[in-house]
Amino acid sequence: MQVHNINVLSGQIQRLDSGLHSAINKHPIQQATELLESGLACDQQADQKHHGGVERALHLYPLEHYPVWQAQYPNLTCFQAGAFGENLSTLGATESQVCIGDVFQLGDAVVQISQPRSPCFKLNQRFGVSNLALQMQLNGLSGYLLRVLQPGKLMPQTKMTLLSREYPELTVQKVAWQFFNNPLDHAFLARLLDCAALSESWQIKAQQRLSTGMVEDWNKRLFGFSQVQPTA
Repeated sequence: MQVHNINVLSGQIQRLDSGLHSAINKHPIQQATELLESGLACDQQADQKHHGGVERALHLYPLEHYPVWQAQYPNLTCFQAGAFGENLSTLGATESQVCIGDVFQLGDAVVQISQPRSPCFKLNQRFGVSNLALQMQLNGLSGYLLRVLQPGKLMPQTKMTLLSREYPELTVQKVAWQFFNNPLDHAFLARLLDCAALSESWQIKAQQRLSTGMVEDWNKRLFGFSQVQPTA
């Protein structure tokens, strides 16, 4: 049984220096908060088409990653819990230590890992680094998303306890690396389609790649603009 001490964070929509509106900057909650199927009752997302929702109700970002970013960008002072838009912050639950489909008790709630995080261009604007989202996609330090199986109340600091693991071979690290760095591996894509716990959006992309032999254009997500031709 794995038990983690979790800090719970939320954010409100704000205007970034770039002019973009986002709730990417999260802060620790100060009192008990309801966790609904759609996420924390006190949390916001500016772009609800690409963020939040039942399959992406919570984002966990491992605390271990922040010293890596700080060493790479020593002049930036904002690399701390909540800076990458995460709702859950902890040590000992990195992408290599957890798997797609893992089910956890989280306070009074029950949650499940649904997919790796797909970094987006708002990270670039948040930190003033033009390719930070791409770097995160390549190095795999992106965290992961969870769905809520059973709503409940969360305290500012709570426990997250592993209840079950159905797909031990599908670590978040492995799934993210394969998906972004070896995106047309047919055996891997077929394995993703067999993983009932994987989010619908990732399963749809896997099916499209198998059907077309092409990879979706990542440029709009990573940089805020699209190419005419899909990334192959």
